[in-house]
Amino acid sequence: MNTFEAIRERRAIKHFDPAHQFTKEEFDQLIDLAMLSPSSFNIQHWRLVNVTDKALRAQLRAAANDQAQVTDASLLFVIAVDIKAWDKDPARYWVNAPKAAQDILVPWINPFYSGNEQLQRDEAMRSAGIILQTMMLSAKAMGYDSCPMVGFDFNKVSELIQLPSGHAVAAMLVVGKATQAAWPKPGFISKSEMVIENHF
Repeated sequence: MNTFEAIRERRAIKHFDPAHQFTKEEFDQLIDLAMLSPSSFNIQHWRLVNVTDKALRAQLRAAANDQAQVTDASLLFVIAVDIKAWDKDPARYWVNAPKAAQDILVPWINPFYSGNEQLQRDEAMRSAGIILQTMMLSAKAMGYDSCPMVGFDFNKVSELIQLPSGHAVAAMLVVGKATQAAWPKPGFISKSEMVIENHF
């Protein structure tokens, strides 16, 4: 499946085959593709909590208004972010870049984020959104379906996964084999409302 097809066919699926399991090779492929997601300064704020424990999944389902896909999908990820990733040995994010690029970009990271907590959190959440889309399109291209989720108790989910200080939960993502098709696309705003030329 090409990229255009994956974008057009990706939908938020709610019904999954609970008996289906990913092979190790498929799981590794999905994660390898996710790792290629872009992020500001290549900081890679994302931390993917791969929930395999059935009891924990049941607790997360309860925290997600009993949405069945939390337990029925083959894979469940809690997409967390490390808000302070910018300050954790930032040179490692550029270790394979040309030295000239390292010398310019690495020293720029600290002054860019330091003291601006709103920017730090915003940047981490932008990174989460990007990796979510990468994973959803990758899953579709692999022949699977997915559903991004925010309809849950964020505090309870943070507690259940033992989220460390300085981190935040951005979303959950389920991936698996759909058993029911999604309903038709619910609607789009007009292109004239969506695209603003030059200024509002």
